[in-house]
Amino acid sequence: MKVILAETAGFCFGVKRAVDTVYEQTEQNGGRIYTYGPIIHNEEVVHDLEQKGVRVVEGLENLRNCKDGTVIIRSHGVGRKVYELLESEHIPCVDATCPFVLKIHRIVEQYSREGCHVVIIGNSSHPEVEGIQGWSHNMEETTVISTEEEAENFTLKGKKRVCIVSQTTFNNKKFKELVEIIGKKGYDIIVLNTICNATQERQAEARKIAGQVDAMIVIGGKTSSNTQKLFEICKKECENTCYIQTLKDLDFSELRSINSVGITAGASTPNKIIEEVQKNVRNEF
Repeated sequence: MKVILAETAGFCFGVKRAVDTVYEQTEQNGGRIYTYGPIIHNEEVVHDLEQKGVRVVEGLENLRNCKDGTVIIRSHGVGRKVYELLESEHIPCVDATCPFVLKIHRIVEQYSREGCHVVIIGNSSHPEVEGIQGWSHNMEETTVISTEEEAENFTLKGKKRVCIVSQTTFNNKKFKELVEIIGKKGYDIIVLNTICNATQERQAEARKIAGQVDAMIVIGGKTSSNTQKLFEICKKECENTCYIQTLKDLDFSELRSINSVGITAGASTPNKIIEEVQKNVRNEF
């Protein structure tokens, strides 16, 4: 059987930087280590860090109870209020926010201050999007859109300026489609495609491989937005696409009687999991 592994599979720059930061803190820091939310959307990594004493804390009120340690801000980033609380409570902090996400924070901060209505293309419940919203100077002038229906229903009173940004891991093709719908409404629109290059390259490669193979394996956490997008992209190109978190989720019976398999993985999937899947697929056949 031919097995094709995507070159872009696995940790992106921002995720690797964040994960490395936590592991470094566990070795260098004598106090407690907290992450504001799971450092990445991968249960295997989060569990391993828990074994090393890293605690996950959620919500501003719970964050106040972290004065006995150091808080690490994950790659997804956070809103302005989190920084303000950490500073006012004098809680030590290590910021591992992805630089590409920080760039969006600055964009939203600037254009909302200038009076623009900010549109964020992304999943409203995703922590990255929640963090981006947290940098707007006017929440009433900030809208999150993720579907064609939401884009069609988007309306503003008057000819306002609209600044459109995107969650870094959003589907690039879908982003363009939603922007096109909003663009037909006649607003003065500034479009800033803030999907990171790594995400675009990963999606493009996944689409290409899925179109060439009999079956496709997508590896990543079930709550990983970018992995879900990869699955959606691959499924359109290859009906026989499966979504797994680790090797134990893979049903080898589904890969029988096929000649080729493609493998890709989300940005929060450790290399050891990818290598284990690849090795066992090759050995099995």
